[in-house]
Amino acid sequence: MSAGPIDDLIAHLSRLPGIGERTATRLAFFLLRATPAFREGFARSIQGLSQIHLCSNCSTVTDTDPCNICRSHLRDTHLICVVEKPSDIYSIERLHSYQGTYHVLHGLLSPLEGITPADLRLSQLFGRISESPPRELILALSPTVEGDATAAYIVKQLSGKTSLSRLASGLPIGSDLEFADQITLGKAFEARTSVI
Repeated sequence: MSAGPIDDLIAHLSRLPGIGERTATRLAFFLLRATPAFREGFARSIQGLSQIHLCSNCSTVTDTDPCNICRSHLRDTHLICVVEKPSDIYSIERLHSYQGTYHVLHGLLSPLEGITPADLRLSQLFGRISESPPRELILALSPTVEGDATAAYIVKQLSGKTSLSRLASGLPIGSDLEFADQITLGKAFEARTSVI
């Protein structure tokens, strides 16, 4: 029996993180029952991913360059929040309280996994800071061994060049910033501590 469109869809959906075969099957049959307009919009959304690239300024994912945040005249460009991955920006933006800009590292230092400073977008960050030093650089990195190592490396490289702070502990140790609830993340943001 050859795989038809439903089997193919189930196979693709089940490769998504946290989606097993049963959930993939439910999603596939939901899409089958959905209106043609919904399915066409869903297909367009997926096809639109091919237009995504990295912002030349902050390294987030975007379909414009620079991204909407970097382009906005309402943002405080003297405030940069450093995050591990683009999805962390979405978590912070949901707070509606941070009005600065961002820089995405696309990973954290991990010598055990062979991830070194050259593998991250650190040189781009240091270039931004040397070109236009911010009033404050906020390290919004997950409170893990890798997050701590990355924060320590950044602090060492930028010591005396700008004011540095880190989100307060309120985030559980070993957790991922992406999964923090809004209240916990908001409190951690408000109570961030200076590291220099």
